[in-house]
Amino acid sequence: MTLEEKVSLVVGQGMRMPGAPAEISKALEQMGPVVGQTQDQVSGAAGTTYPIPRLGIPSIVVADGPAGLRISPTRQNDKATYYCTAFPVATLLASTWDVDLVNKVGQAMGKEVLEYGVDVLLGPGMNIHRNPLCGRNFEYYSEDPYVTGKMAAAMVNGVESNGVGTSPKHYAANNAETNRNSLNTKVSERALREIYLKGFGMMVEEAQPWTIMSSYNLINGTYAPESYDLLTKVLRNDWGFKGFVMTDWFGGRDAVAMMNAGNDLLMPGNPNQKKAILEAAKAGKLDVKVLDRNVERILNIILQSPKFKGYKFSNIPDLKAHAQVARQAASDGMVLLKNDNSALPLPLETKKIAAFGNTSYEIITGGTGSGDVNEAYSVALVEGLQNAGLIVDENLKTLYEAYLKTAKAGRQRSRGFMMGSIPVSELTINSDIVNSLVNTTDAAIITIGRNSGEGYDRKDEEGDFLLTGVEKDLINSVTSAYHSKGKKSVVILNVGGVIETASWKEVPDAILLAWQAGQETGNSIADILVGKVIPSGKLASTFPVNYQDVSSASNFPGKVIGQTQPNGGKEPDMAASFMRLQPSEVTYEEGIYTGYRYFATFNVPFSFEFGYGLSYTTFAYSNLKLSSVKFRNKITATVEVKNTGKTDGKEVIQVYISAPGKTLDKPVMEL
Repeated sequence: MTLEEKVSLVVGQGMRMPGAPAEISKALEQMGPVVGQTQDQVSGAAGTTYPIPRLGIPSIVVADGPAGLRISPTRQNDKATYYCTAFPVATLLASTWDVDLVNKVGQAMGKEVLEYGVDVLLGPGMNIHRNPLCGRNFEYYSEDPYVTGKMAAAMVNGVESNGVGTSPKHYAANNAETNRNSLNTKVSERALREIYLKGFGMMVEEAQPWTIMSSYNLINGTYAPESYDLLTKVLRNDWGFKGFVMTDWFGGRDAVAMMNAGNDLLMPGNPNQKKAILEAAKAGKLDVKVLDRNVERILNIILQSPKFKGYKFSNIPDLKAHAQVARQAASDGMVLLKNDNSALPLPLETKKIAAFGNTSYEIITGGTGSGDVNEAYSVALVEGLQNAGLIVDENLKTLYEAYLKTAKAGRQRSRGFMMGSIPVSELTINSDIVNSLVNTTDAAIITIGRNSGEGYDRKDEEGDFLLTGVEKDLINSVTSAYHSKGKKSVVILNVGGVIETASWKEVPDAILLAWQAGQETGNSIADILVGKVIPSGKLASTFPVNYQDVSSASNFPGKVIGQTQPNGGKEPDMAASFMRLQPSEVTYEEGIYTGYRYFATFNVPFSFEFGYGLSYTTFAYSNLKLSSVKFRNKITATVEVKNTGKTDGKEVIQVYISAPGKTLDKPVMEL
């Protein structure tokens, strides 16, 4: 292999963005091709490695994403369709606490990767829910590193059981989207190891993925893909990772530094990177042994790939079977937050439903950006209710559908490419309509929807973390009217992450946290509402009373360059450019006290705690035993669990521990 070929192999190829705005497409074209760039082998894939035909080395295809394969559903001059299954988002999967089920989802996802000719799936997402406002929390599992590590390992093993690869991401401490390419994360070694790296370490040791994706951000002043400590000392030396590391798209700054650090593949690649590496190698500024090492790691994965083995993919995965997997996973990960007086499941005599809320009619299946999936269909809540044999009030349905159609037709604005459209304001329903419906329907369902996505963070404001006045009025007025007739109201939360619930949760009879459950969302919600599925989901992140109760609230997403600090400093430069007005630094001043570790240790009130979730039945625990009173490598805990209710159900047994902590500050409890 020539030096030029080696350099080409460590610099990736291409990026096509079907449907991207003209300015984005033009910018990508202006980057120019890396030597010998080919057309996309799979339309809509994120990129490929560089092929060397004379040596029989093919390019391998990589594609998003965490909730299902993301490729273009249609292709030029081709009447066939290439839809993929939209599986539930990671927050929901973590709420199942079921590694076997997550592995099953991974198997189905990996089958689509294989049958559509993709070699590596860019996922799962593994960053910790440090703050509930992170825009990509829906792609990530939990505020807890143990849950994160277990879920990610199950997903990786499931996907890779098909002979394709994964790329767990974003390594590491990429816990905000705002200015993610330049944000310097200042974090202690202890917090980094115990919270932000632990899940990655567990996943590597239990699943050994083909690849890992480094993150955009800096960690303590060094870009993650340029960090030798992160990519070599920890990832390879401490954990024994055997695959290759790729950058996030356009990540890092110094191509040579990334080579030395152990970031083997630069994606999606550009000529300047190739030139810099080639010149450094020729000038002796980059040891060719380092280049050879990185090339070898990439080649080892290429040799395992379906592409190298000549697999004849079908382009027709079993989407029907995978939809059933998605439906099961979705219902198992939904969390019953409230169920006063057994409001759910709906009584058999309940026949006709009044479905309130925009999202009852336009369900949110997943977040936006690279975690989005092009699915063939999605099941709205009203459709799911009808499939379950319930009657949805047609007059109310017509009112909402007409409103949504008109509102969307007049909406021209977007938050930008990959961020999705600005949501339609909630329809205001007057009291006359509610009072009429309460006489003609048996129960009310109110759906509250929220979306978020790549490239931006959420905000502690109405319409995002907080409910709007219209939404609260809707819950209050509908519930009051239905209660006056002895009827129930149920709130469905179709959200990707945590929202404020404390100020209104006492109003409705029941609250079901449905998350963003993929293409089968409506059916999965209905399965729980009618009792076909007994809810068993448990929260993998805490719902605070107020946003300011979160331990990282005062330092998220970060501090603006030049902003006055508590201990003094420069006045803000009002003439600074837009980028200078973006947060440049974030300090993880809470240390190890993220999520429930903080709430439990410092007795901070919460709305719904980590690990919480109701069922339609009850369970009793007894006879807890430990295998030893002293810790010697391992202690086994056993407990007897009895179903004390009147229906079958599943229970998640959670074991928390605490260390003596006489000299080292420790949380009062850890999973």
